[in-house]
Amino acid sequence: MHLESSATVIDNVSFFPKAAVSVERKMTDIRLMWLESPTIAREAQPGQFMMVRCGDLSLPRPLSIHQIKNDSLALLFAVLRDGRGSKWLSERRAGDRVQLLGPLGNGFSVDSTSSALLLIAGGMGIAPLYFLADRAAAKHINVTLLLGAHTGQLLYPRHLIPASIRVFAATDDGSSGQTGMVTSLIAREAEHADQVFACGPLAMYRDMSVNKNRLGLAGKPVQVSVEAVMGCGHGVCYGCTVATKQGLRQVCKDGPVFELGDLSLTDLS
Repeated sequence: MHLESSATVIDNVSFFPKAAVSVERKMTDIRLMWLESPTIAREAQPGQFMMVRCGDLSLPRPLSIHQIKNDSLALLFAVLRDGRGSKWLSERRAGDRVQLLGPLGNGFSVDSTSSALLLIAGGMGIAPLYFLADRAAAKHINVTLLLGAHTGQLLYPRHLIPASIRVFAATDDGSSGQTGMVTSLIAREAEHADQVFACGPLAMYRDMSVNKNRLGLAGKPVQVSVEAVMGCGHGVCYGCTVATKQGLRQVCKDGPVFELGDLSLTDLS
């Protein structure tokens, strides 16, 4: 069900130190925005997204649903240096109204027989995965979360993650956790997982696909969330079409979650 809503901003804060965010060059800030939207909050499922209208800009922006709490939903998003939409959204204050359309897309699918999940978040990939981790932990499913970031200051704060979730980290600069990419943590954890879920850059998905045997992913169901530029968000404009082994698919309507083995990764840019 697609619901259009004028949501009230509850809070909108910088989530990481701006000095750490600026290392990424294309970003100036990362914001956590809470919005009151009871109808959407009741319908939303992990892995789905919202189309968010940003002022008078002609096209809305797709943002993953990060958290749900009672009648409110949270969006975790990067403010881009040249992003008019994300800049406008970052300037909203408590009491402001924001137009939402959602929840949209097909989210993560947890099998009823799964008792252990492995979640892999590369950078901003934690945005949709937190919702999945939180829901799974509440159902007493064992969850292991692997976090990757450029530096320790950009790792999702451990105290905000449910205590029952096992968390391991990797950073490019070695300032926290293991030094290197988050994929370097997969091999030691994959064998214990019934299902694997990931969100991150395409380079991470290619690494996982090419090295699936070494990483212990061969034969395991792996679902990944794909990011794409979108125009409408619900399958009308075909602006987010991607190649899969079953033919062309729309990220907004058929995704954003796909089986890793179904994607034609060489055709994604």
